[in-house]
Amino acid sequence: MAEVTIEVLKNGPLWVEPATAIALVDHEGNAIAIPEGRKGVALCRCGASVNKPFCDGTHSKIGFDAAEAAVKAEG
Repeated sequence: MAEVTIEVLKNGPLWVEPATAIALVDHEGNAIAIPEGRKGVALCRCGASVNKPFCDGTHSKIGFDAAEAAVKAEG
């Protein structure tokens, strides 16, 4: 299986790569289709995307500020 990378983009989405190595499901367990041919997917963190769970760039229009930085796990 491919190694999955999740990158936290500053004041933006989570970039998940490779898209083919993940499965997205909603709160009821229903599969969410990932567009084919994508190297990775951008997942919304601001909550304002009209295309959730995917980012549509709204974070830059609303001034989303992800004030807390991700913390590296020890070990």
